[in-house]
Amino acid sequence: MTRAQASSFAALALKGIQKEYPNKPADVLNSDKDIISPRVMHPAFYGCYDWHSSVHGHWMLVRLLRLYPELPESRQIRTLLADNLTAKNLQVEAEYFARANSQSFERPYGWAWLLKLAEELHGWDDQDGKAWSRNIQPLVDMIVARYLAFFPKQTYPIRTGVHPNTAFGLSFALDYARAVGNKPLQALVEERSRAYFAKDAGIPAAWEPDGADFFSPSLMEADLMHRVLPPAEFPGWLHRFYPDLAKGEPKTLLVPATVTDRTDPQIVHLDGLNLSRAWCMRSIAAALPRNDPARKVLAESAARHAETGLRHVASGDYVGEHWLASFAVYLFSTPAPE
Repeated sequence: MTRAQASSFAALALKGIQKEYPNKPADVLNSDKDIISPRVMHPAFYGCYDWHSSVHGHWMLVRLLRLYPELPESRQIRTLLADNLTAKNLQVEAEYFARANSQSFERPYGWAWLLKLAEELHGWDDQDGKAWSRNIQPLVDMIVARYLAFFPKQTYPIRTGVHPNTAFGLSFALDYARAVGNKPLQALVEERSRAYFAKDAGIPAAWEPDGADFFSPSLMEADLMHRVLPPAEFPGWLHRFYPDLAKGEPKTLLVPATVTDRTDPQIVHLDGLNLSRAWCMRSIAAALPRNDPARKVLAESAARHAETGLRHVASGDYVGEHWLASFAVYLFSTPAPE
């Protein structure tokens, strides 16, 4: 990622992260008292169209600050983060999760991005970053408690290309747990991942994508399992999972998705699919031996997906621009295999 690209991505986030409307709330209203504005309900994460997009918009801005401290937008980014990530605002966000009928709020997509934001703040040698990390901790504790309470009860994984995807929710939680040394969360995620996915074989990836996917269900699962399985075990699992991958099949998985209308909030998900496929393929390929033929197949497909997806991060329409830059920055944070 060049500095110019980082600046353009930051500009997209800055346009939306304090933009309250349009807004797509996911709140359950318990009474008339809950009919309040998004900013009052979620004083830290009210912008960017919806709660989870606001969260990963904040993650992206922190990430860009860490990578490019002298970015032209850095002063504006710091001011915005200081306004939103106050102890008071984040305490209100934490208390929201304790209200009635909030058990499934943002589960697990928003949960996962919140932990990714906390992971990015953790260990950052920056005075502001340390304050924001302290401020967010009550919300982090609430989310971690949700993981520990819920996933032992989820008997079956959710294999979808949108927000409820189980593998994605576990991947970012595992990254966070390992980064901060949260052993109970790490143990839970590793156990659940094996229980859900270790025996999978012959995944019908030729059926992908669905019309509104921003994740590949199969690639997201493989991206999780390379984190969980020992390096010597993962290649065998992957070849059972994708038995024809080394032959370049299925083609529907390896060819970038076509996006026909970037003003449609569901169709534009496919731009995100191209970006998330690219980051999954990069990380999966890097986990394979250099002489594994599937490594080359994945690396070449990742390059095609990245090129296609990055062309359309700035589409001119808010339904895509409020979130796609975060996916682009996460892609750039996933190195291509050498």
